Amino acid sequence: MSTEKTFKLDGRDIPFKDGETVMDAALRAGEYIPHLCHNPDFPPHGSCRVCVVDVNGRHVCSCTLPAAENMDVDNSSDAIVEKRRTLLQMLFVEGNHTCPACEKSGACQLQAVAYNTGMLSPHFPHFFPKRSIDASHPDIVFYFNRCILCGLCVRVSRDVDKKSVFAISGRGISTKMIFNSPSGKAGDTELAITDKAVSVCPVGAIMPKHLGYEIPIGERLYDTKPISVVGHVAENHVAKKPFMSDGPND
Repeated sequence: MSTEKTFKLDGRDIPFKDGETVMDAALRAGEYIPHLCHNPDFPPHGSCRVCVVDVNGRHVCSCTLPAAENMDVDNSSDAIVEKRRTLLQMLFVEGNHTCPACEKSGACQLQAVAYNTGMLSPHFPHFFPKRSIDASHPDIVFYFNRCILCGLCVRVSRDVDKKSVFAISGRGISTKMIFNSPSGKAGDTELAITDKAVSVCPVGAIMPKHLGYEIPIGERLYDTKPISVVGHVAENHVAKKPFMSDGPND
C-alpha cells in the first residue's frame, strides 16, 4: 500500500513532499497553475495573487499555501478563472501595455497568462499613467510602463546577486520601482547584464539593449505553445530562447 501523501487538484491526486507548497507540487506533477510573481527557483512571495485557488471555500495563493493531505483544491472553476481574469485586467489598465509594439510580445508571461484565462479585453478604463524609460545603463533598458511590481527583481538582486539594486517605493497608485543609486538612475547602480535579477522579469520591463526583435514574432516561446504546456521559463529576452502563449490559435 502506498504511503505517499496527496491532495486533490481539480479531482486529480497530486503527490507532495513535506514542506512543499500547492504550487510547487502541482507544477512537479505537470499541472499548471497560472502565476506571475512566482519563480520556482526562489522562495514564494504571493504578491501578484494570480495563482489564487479555492481550498475548501477559501480563496488563497497557491504559491505560499503549504500542501496538506485531504486538501481539495479548485484551480479551474469559472469563479476562480474570473477572479484571475479580473486581476489581470487591472494589471493591464494600470500600466501601458501595448503588446503589438513590445519586443517581449510572444515571450511575456503577463500576455501568456492573459491568453490562458481568456482575458482578451481590459474591461476597465485605462489609466494611461505617465511613466518614463530609463536607458542610462550601457547594457539594459528599464521600461517603467511595463513593470507590474511583482518584486522578483527586488528579491533576486538582494538575495542572489547580493546587490539590492531595486526597491519598491510609494503606496497605492503611486507605487513604483526605483533604483538604489544617488541619482536614482539604473546607470549609476552596480547592475550588470549578467545579474540574475535581469533575467527573472516576467514582462518586458527589464530588457537588454541592442537585441530587440531579434527573434521574429511567431517564433517566440509562447507563440507556438501555450504557457500551460511550456510552464515557467526563467529567461529574460526573446533572443536567448524563443519564449510562446495560450494564444488565439490554441
